[in-house]
Amino acid sequence: MNDKIDKAPDTGGDSMRATIREVIGEYVELQRSKAEPAYKAELADERRRREQLELRLNNLAEENRRARERADEAERTSAIRGELQRLGVQKLDLAFRAVKDDVARSEDGRLVARDGGTEVGLREYLSRFVQENPELLPARNTGGSGAALHRNAPAPARAPVDLDRIKPGMDPAELDRVRQEIAEVAMNALRGNRE
Repeated sequence: MNDKIDKAPDTGGDSMRATIREVIGEYVELQRSKAEPAYKAELADERRRREQLELRLNNLAEENRRARERADEAERTSAIRGELQRLGVQKLDLAFRAVKDDVARSEDGRLVARDGGTEVGLREYLSRFVQENPELLPARNTGGSGAALHRNAPAPARAPVDLDRIKPGMDPAELDRVRQEIAEVAMNALRGNRE
């Protein structure tokens, strides 16, 4: 008889197990649904932080690129101006504006100029440019008609100008001498040569 009891289907126990499983499943689902909004909020927060970091990283990369471009431009400008000064160019700004667009960096990092489809070194290009444009160099002969007296040359002896004698209707030759004297005093003052 015991065998019959053991082998008899236990419909009450199976239904109890199924009910317990069902309740546990509902409980787990309820806990998961309660935790899910927190997970979603946490994921959204993490996504927002990641996007902010990516944006900041992109901004820093762009700022770094611009800083490198500015540094490269400053170095290029300095090299061109330095070479023009070394070549003795007096009108530096004019010469720089004329050649700055022709000078660029080569793939190996050197400053080169495009001259007729070929790359030429900076020094060679600027030397040729200065030879072709001698008006950028200082004048060779500073003497000639209308040239100012040399500082060390003794000034011709003249009678001092009397300011009280300057008046309308004065002798044109005397007026011209007064103008020349005033111009010479002004030039000496500009040169820092106070006499």
